Amino acid sequence: MMHRKILALMLPALLGVSSVHATEIYKKDGNQLNVYGKLDLNHQISKKTSNDNDKSRIHVGLKGETKITNLLTGYGQLEYSIHDKMSEKENNSSTQPSIGSIGLKFSNYGTFDYGKNYGVGYDPLSWTNTIPESGFHSTRPGNGMIGRSRDLVTYRNSNLFGLIDGLDFALQYQGKNKENSEKKDITTENGNGVGTSVTYTTKTGLALSAAYTRTDRTENQKKAYFGKDNNTAETWSTAIKYNANNIYLATMYGETRNNTYIKNITDALLKEGMVDREKKFEAVAQYQFDFGLRPSLAYIQSIGKKITEFNNQDLYKYIDLATYYNFNPSLVTYVDYKINLVKQNFFTTKTGLSTDNTVALGLIYKF
Repeated sequence: MMHRKILALMLPALLGVSSVHATEIYKKDGNQLNVYGKLDLNHQISKKTSNDNDKSRIHVGLKGETKITNLLTGYGQLEYSIHDKMSEKENNSSTQPSIGSIGLKFSNYGTFDYGKNYGVGYDPLSWTNTIPESGFHSTRPGNGMIGRSRDLVTYRNSNLFGLIDGLDFALQYQGKNKENSEKKDITTENGNGVGTSVTYTTKTGLALSAAYTRTDRTENQKKAYFGKDNNTAETWSTAIKYNANNIYLATMYGETRNNTYIKNITDALLKEGMVDREKKFEAVAQYQFDFGLRPSLAYIQSIGKKITEFNNQDLYKYIDLATYYNFNPSLVTYVDYKINLVKQNFFTTKTGLSTDNTVALGLIYKF
């Protein structure tokens, strides 16, 4: 049964939105500014109390360009993400943008930018992150340059300098980041890192992608209980997708070293750290009907290898059944049912990993 809170959120949006909003808000003398965003009203239902809650969120961003010469263009992007998880009495003091970067585009020679952005390790991972609610395990921010990360210097080139259509590559460097607070958070720290990705997309809709990142670990990370004394964090992944004729198929395989966070929540003394080695596999199949329906089927699994105290364990493993319905390009509703295949055991009890099935109900307004 749908919660009253979801109905209260959905009905005004359904009644008040009827057309696509223009994104261009300024264009004059070679300068252009666009606004974009997404309001995702979402409620997740689960037997586990921590997973049964409102997960609504708002993404709002600005993209701008300024023409310098016929061959050179400056650009910038600023995006904020707001998660509606707090009560009215709580105050969100965070003012950090989820994306904030500025750069230059050199005609066919590529783009060069600096700031907070997605790491190049996200390039192949993004292809299977098309599930409405249950996905995004592989793209956590901070570590490994596989999600949103700070202090990124990124060079991207499309169509190989204009010589080969569909062949893109990227090179990236990340500066060292350490939290300046008494309460350290090893998931937001990183040493110096480098990464690269290559993607090839054919005219038939078939595409291939691969990425590799390597980052120095901080002293706090090396002293942590799990993954202790390991000096570097590495990730690699490869993906293939087909996106044509209303069909979307994608699969990804990857591995991480010292880059996936876990903690033992039952002991008085906190034991936390990174899994020495993780293997992950994801596969997604979707079909877009002409009348707006888009059913989705996915299989997602991650296995932690040789974890201290626990040996080999599933970090997550589930089948995801979902469907979108597009009222129009701006308004989308969805239902997402996650069938959890992880069985409750000593490891899940100690680490607090969920073994329950969940249902997510949502309504998205995009502009």
